[in-house]
Amino acid sequence: MPVRNLILVAFVEPVAEGLVFLRSDWPLHITLVRFDVGATDGANPADRLAVLAEAPAGAALGARLTVGGDAGFGRNGSVPVSLIEPQPDLQTLHEQLVAVVGSLGGKVLTPAHTLSGYRPHVSHHGDKRLYPGDVVVLDRIALVDMAPDGDRTVRRVLRLWGRGETAGAKNPRR
Repeated sequence: MPVRNLILVAFVEPVAEGLVFLRSDWPLHITLVRFDVGATDGANPADRLAVLAEAPAGAALGARLTVGGDAGFGRNGSVPVSLIEPQPDLQTLHEQLVAVVGSLGGKVLTPAHTLSGYRPHVSHHGDKRLYPGDVVVLDRIALVDMAPDGDRTVRRVLRLWGRGETAGAKNPRR
């Protein structure tokens, strides 16, 4: 099986397992860790990862996150983002998921922005964004395929861990 480009995120908009969306039309989310991983022992790496990520994801569900100030990420700060204030449960989740990826021989694609360099944020998407002081609940953690069936123009939610029927962060200004 070829190398898979996957990402673990915390969605702050409601999504469903199996959702396919354009790479240019992501629902609002916090990236937890982005990585490449190949097959281990002939097993599908996404399936193995989903099993190993179950406990850390489940433990983090329900954490309350506060939106901090705005910032610019990417080349020349051209990507507007809303920073997420430091929160121990979110940092622990990130670190545990990085360890899970490492245990499968995965390669983290942004090592400088991992572990002590992790800066959780939500990128703005047109008019969709979070505002300083907003509070969101960590209630949708997902494993997303960055090129399902080799198609790099779309993304697919492979696995979703959530809380309750109405899981999804609340953004009062949307």
